[in-house]
Amino acid sequence: MTDEQKMMCHAIIHTASTAAAGIGAGLAQIPGSDNAIITPIQLTMTISLGKVFGKPLSESTAKAALGSVAASTVGRTLSQVLVGWIPGVGNAINAGTAASLTETLGWLIAKEFDEGLL
Repeated sequence: MTDEQKMMCHAIIHTASTAAAGIGAGLAQIPGSDNAIITPIQLTMTISLGKVFGKPLSESTAKAALGSVAASTVGRTLSQVLVGWIPGVGNAINAGTAASLTETLGWLIAKEFDEGLL
């Protein structure tokens, strides 16, 4: 991965993670409700990362690349059920969970694009 690609990935992934955190925090008291909004954020992130590496993706191909989102959905839903209902604390934990999972997913996908696995 070139320095320029790394900078572009950094911007894309952090923007998506910040957006996911905001959604996660705002919808913490309704378990599972953020999935409908965070998944399209991650989908857009995946398509944008593909462009960085010169690999245009259709929406269906990007969805396949996001197959691991199911695992992150379980993690977000679990955090919401356990503590999401607690105002303040639940919002912070859900925001952190959404952001960290999106961040991790983004860098894993960027690495796979860089290595030619996607």
